[in-house]
Amino acid sequence: MNDKRKLLLQKLTALGGLLLLIIIFSFTSDSFFSVNNIMTVGLQTSTIAFIGIGVTCVILTGGIDLSIGSVVALSGVAAGLAVNAGMPVSIGLLLGVVTGSACGLANGILVTTFRLPPFIATLGTMMILRGLALYVTNAAPVSGMPESFGDLGNGSLFRIVQEGDNGLPQVIFPGIPYPVILMIIAAVLFTFALTKMRMGRYLYAIGSNEEAARLSGIKTNKVKLVAYVISGTFAGLCGVVIASRLVTAQPNGGMMYELDAIASAVVGGTSLMGGVGTIPGTLIGSFIIGVLRNGLNMNGVSFFVQQIIIGSVILLAVAYDQIRQRPATKKSVKQKVSNKKPQVNPSVK
Repeated sequence: MNDKRKLLLQKLTALGGLLLLIIIFSFTSDSFFSVNNIMTVGLQTSTIAFIGIGVTCVILTGGIDLSIGSVVALSGVAAGLAVNAGMPVSIGLLLGVVTGSACGLANGILVTTFRLPPFIATLGTMMILRGLALYVTNAAPVSGMPESFGDLGNGSLFRIVQEGDNGLPQVIFPGIPYPVILMIIAAVLFTFALTKMRMGRYLYAIGSNEEAARLSGIKTNKVKLVAYVISGTFAGLCGVVIASRLVTAQPNGGMMYELDAIASAVVGGTSLMGGVGTIPGTLIGSFIIGVLRNGLNMNGVSFFVQQIIIGSVILLAVAYDQIRQRPATKKSVKQKVSNKKPQVNPSVK
C-alpha cells in the first residue's frame, strides 16, 4: 500500500470516527441535531481549526509549537488594549493578529537562526508570552470595549429574525457564524497552498528529509520560518475571535490550547515525524474534538472526565501513527543494510 492510499485510509478512518460520534450523541441527546447546536459546534470548532491549521504547517516540517495557548492570550489582550486606547475596532483586531504573527516570527528565528530545538524554543516562548500577557494587564481581564468589538465573534451571516406574536424578536435561523466562514476560507486556501503551491511542497519535503531538501536547493530555514509565522498568525486570529466572542480579553486564557491544536492535527492524520498530513484531515480532527466536547457537555459529563477521554483519544491517535510508520521505517533500514553489503565478484575465488 503506497503512502497516498495510507493517508486516504487514515482520513477515512477519522471521518468514520466523526460520523460515529455524531450518531452516538444524536441518540443520547434530543437537541444535539438542533440548528442552534449545530451552529454552536461549528463556532466552538472554528477556534480549534484555526490553531490546528497553523500547527499542521509546523508539524509538516518536523517541528512543534507549544506556545500557541500563550499567543492566543497575548493576541486577545493586545487587541483589547488597542481598542480601549482609542483605535478603531477593525484596526485593533488586526493588531491582535499581527501580534500573533510577530510571536510566530520570534519562534521561527529561535529555531532557524539560533538552531534551538523547536520543543525547547516554543516552550520558552510559551512561558515568556504568558508572563507578558499577565504583566501588561496585572493579571486582570481587559474589558470595557464597545459592543462592535463583539461583532466578529458573535455575528453571523444570513441570520433571520422576525417579530413574534408577543412583539419580541424571534430568531428563525441563527445564521452562519463569522468564525465558521473564516474557518472554511482558511481551510480551502491552505489546502490549495499545500497541494498546488511550491511552498506547500517545500513543507512536505523538509519534513520528509530536511538534508535532502537543502541539497536540492530549498531554503529550508526560510520555509520553516514561514511555517512558524503561519502558526503564530492563526493563533493570533484565534485569540482575537475568542476575545471578540467574550467581549473580554483574558490574559490567562488559551490554557492547553496547544494540545487541542496538536491533537486536531494528529487525529486528522498528521504525523509528528513530519512530512505527512493534510488540512482536510486536520479539519476532521478539529470536528472530532469539537463534537466530542459538545456531546459530552450535553450529556452532563464532568470536565475532568472530558480531559481523560480527549487525552485517551490523543494517545490512541499517536500510537496509531507510530504503528503506521513502522513498516516504512523497517523497509528503509533493510534497504540501507542491503546497500551496505559488499559486492562479491563471482570470478574471484
